[in-house]
Amino acid sequence: MNPPPESTAEERRSRLPLVPLILLLLALGDLRTELQLLFDHLTLTSLLAAIANHPLAVAVLIAQPSLWRRYRRPR
Repeated sequence: MNPPPESTAEERRSRLPLVPLILLLLALGDLRTELQLLFDHLTLTSLLAAIANHPLAVAVLIAQPSLWRRYRRPR
């Protein structure tokens, strides 16, 4: 006998994990103003200030590849 097919909600959950996506959007939202300033005038001082003022958002951005690998694994 064949196993029953997965439901559509389970298929969507396995294709697009929401946790890394939500964390990415929140981090980019937090860094929005800083990113605009960096795009206008990229200096070492502005880059270091962005990292110092938003350490959690920067950590989430750095951890994105690992988060996507972790949440894409089949369970």
